[in-house]
Amino acid sequence: MRRPQQIRKYVVYALYLLLFSTVQVTFPGIVTFYGLKADLMFVLVVLCSYMFGFYDGIVFGALAGIIRDYFSAPSITSIDGTVTTAVGIGLFLMVAAAAFGSSFFTVRIERNFILAFVSVLIATLLYKTIGHFGIFLWSHIAKGTTYNLQLSQIVFRSIIPQILLNMISAVPLYLLLRFAGPYKKGINPVLIDEKRKGDNTWLTM
Repeated sequence: MRRPQQIRKYVVYALYLLLFSTVQVTFPGIVTFYGLKADLMFVLVVLCSYMFGFYDGIVFGALAGIIRDYFSAPSITSIDGTVTTAVGIGLFLMVAAAAFGSSFFTVRIERNFILAFVSVLIATLLYKTIGHFGIFLWSHIAKGTTYNLQLSQIVFRSIIPQILLNMISAVPLYLLLRFAGPYKKGINPVLIDEKRKGDNTWLTM
């Protein structure tokens, strides 16, 4: 990749991190559903890794996770009952999202906008389901914690609304990545080189 293209890539990624991390924190309260907001950075990481490959996704995801931990690390009750900040959860979540997105039907199957949206749907489903299960288990370990949500509340007031919000936000984010960068024509040249060397990943988007 030529130096101007590399500079453009870094600048665009930096702008995305700055812009969407800011928007995520100050997202208008009117665009909510059952108190949930579209997880813009999560969606962006999944799409970025799906469209542009593992290395772009993992680096972008790690940086997004660090920012997430810095600004909005969740508070949890430790085993002894004290409340502490769970630094590192954001980093783990975003790196896992990047690993998932980069491996989602990207071998021998054409990278396309339909599968991009499906990757966001399944990633959100896994994230919310595993998250609720983890909270449920932790509530039985840590002192002074309870978990009172019923299955219907988890499905209809948490998982499904979050999937809908993330799917809606995936439309403009996909178009942004596809047509505004970080790569011209929405294709990572490294993936093209891999294909020429014998990789069977198809690149039409």
